[in-house]
Amino acid sequence: MLLCGPSGSGKSLVAARCGLPVLRLDDFYKEGDDPTLPLVAGSSDIDWDHPDSWDADVAVEAIARLCATGSTGVPVYDIARSARTGENTLDIGCAPLFVAEGIFAAEIVGRCRELGVLADALCLTRGPVTTFRRRFLRDLREGRKSVPFLLRRGWRLMRAERSIIARQVALGAHACGLDEALGRMAAAATGRQGRTPTAA
Repeated sequence: MLLCGPSGSGKSLVAARCGLPVLRLDDFYKEGDDPTLPLVAGSSDIDWDHPDSWDADVAVEAIARLCATGSTGVPVYDIARSARTGENTLDIGCAPLFVAEGIFAAEIVGRCRELGVLADALCLTRGPVTTFRRRFLRDLREGRKSVPFLLRRGWRLMRAERSIIARQVALGAHACGLDEALGRMAAAATGRQGRTPTAA
């Protein structure tokens, strides 16, 4: 089950409430010294909201491994330091589904579908103002980046939110709110009880 949506839209909240194992796709960000990281146009800021700031290949490999074996290594990523600081093992046991959530989840909808491991793809929408507030307070609380950076990023993302959602829908994700997302997850998990292999 792929779960995308703008940063701050509530993906982690939905993933925590659904009761399914969760693969955090944000842990597959590239490190801050990677020369392939994109920049915000007209700025020296790294564009952490651009898909090129993220390692899609490694994320897809982890998803495929989870579906095939129920276990995979996952990087431990420190957003404040823009660095991978270690690795954990995610073991989903006999769960019929797991949720792979992150702002770039829609980028791999097609690849997961081709691999035959996609159960559903959802894009959370909460409205630009609500998303801006939730994102800023979360990032400030967690000390993710400097306040000026967070404000610049937040304003840019608020203006771009509708186009972000449109892109994710075009890539194959279904736009919905929190309640519908939870309902579709529960229905998908119930429909796959007792079936193998596990699907995302």
